[in-house]
Amino acid sequence: MTQTQEPARSRTFSWADPAANAAQVGRRSGIDMLRAMIAGELAAPPVMHLLDMSRMEADEGRVSVELTPQEFHYNPLGTVHGGVLSTLLDTAAGCAVHTTLPAGVGYTSLDLNVKFLRPVTVDSGTLRCEGTVLQRGRRTALAEARITDADARLIAHATSTCLILPLP
Repeated sequence: MTQTQEPARSRTFSWADPAANAAQVGRRSGIDMLRAMIAGELAAPPVMHLLDMSRMEADEGRVSVELTPQEFHYNPLGTVHGGVLSTLLDTAAGCAVHTTLPAGVGYTSLDLNVKFLRPVTVDSGTLRCEGTVLQRGRRTALAEARITDADARLIAHATSTCLILPLP
């Protein structure tokens, strides 16, 4: 896409080699791995830097993460793109499932069903997304995630089914 606006805005970010974290998958429980990322012992995944997600918290069966809407999140309508919000919801729901997994067990998202309830702009303030495991079996887990704005209004809601699988 060619940019014709003046003055142009820019953004630069960096990230750590994701292979270092990938090497830890299966060696630690899910909650231990997330807590190591929160503590800075392991690097955050690149997507966290790409979207500028922050302030993750993790307990068994629950994860929260924050995102402050910025212009680089915008779609052509001047609101935060639904894909950004969906990524935030997927992160919280999937990581909530991850907190329940022992070492040697992983997961992958099977689906993500999202309902957008309010538009988001830079004026919405910091968004908080909480993911919670609703049910976990041997092969699948069901989680939900909810995004609220700075005024605690519900912005979006999602449910996600995750496949639980042994890691090689």
